[in-house]
Amino acid sequence: MFNKTIQMFIFEGNPNGKIMCELSNWNGRVYKIARSELNTFSNRNDANNTGIYFLFGKNESNKETIYIGEAERVSERLKQHLNDTDYWNDCIAVISKDNLLNKAHVKFLEHKFYKQAVESGRFEIINSTIPTLSSVSEYDEAMLEKFISNAKLLVNTLGYKAFESISLNSNNTNSDTSLFHINAARGANATGYTVSDGFVVKKDSVIAESTTPSMSDNLKRLRQNLIDDGIIDSLNKFTKDYIFTSPSLAAAVVMGRNANGRTEWKTSDGVTIKQIEESQN
Repeated sequence: MFNKTIQMFIFEGNPNGKIMCELSNWNGRVYKIARSELNTFSNRNDANNTGIYFLFGKNESNKETIYIGEAERVSERLKQHLNDTDYWNDCIAVISKDNLLNKAHVKFLEHKFYKQAVESGRFEIINSTIPTLSSVSEYDEAMLEKFISNAKLLVNTLGYKAFESISLNSNNTNSDTSLFHINAARGANATGYTVSDGFVVKKDSVIAESTTPSMSDNLKRLRQNLIDDGIIDSLNKFTKDYIFTSPSLAAAVVMGRNANGRTEWKTSDGVTIKQIEESQN
């Protein structure tokens, strides 16, 4: 893996408005655009290049959502989404600076990004249909796979991890020295590991059968949402690896009570996350 150099231009010094990102030795360009900034974005010379785009928002359960689309004229297509119900706030558009992408290329990219978002499982995908995979030459496929890799890096840098595997930045997640466990009251029995942006509870981990009266309403609601979404099944088991934003959220859901994850999650030798963090400082 080589080091990368990223150029980032923040328009008018407002990080919540428009941001342009480029990667050295790559002909792609990534824009982050607030919904309210679409009209000013459309004034740029490359705004109507052919490309793909992602619309980000949150649903009623506060889960992050994504819509994945493609367009031969990106800005015109994005303006059409202003007529949609208010399910998104921010947009990322990915184009080539020399406008060499064609319709087959962006259909290929749309399908690939959709599949990676599904595999990641981090965001709820709100596309009503699965994008079709266009046929491209071997040369174009190799070029587009590289395009995807670079675009993902910049999208991730901008704070959207919709296409990143939850275990991508973990270290040896099958090793006893990097796994943490909780065995607690009311049947809780879970295993997980830390990642760069949170804590992953592994598939088949079991949560407590009930919650304590003192557990906060927000945590109870999060726990119930995971059950309603099928992430936790009727046997109180996780149906897949699931990432939480912190070890404490993960511990609370597993144990059915308020919890400090940095002291509750322990290795097979009884070492807590807190102890490991303190030993590294």
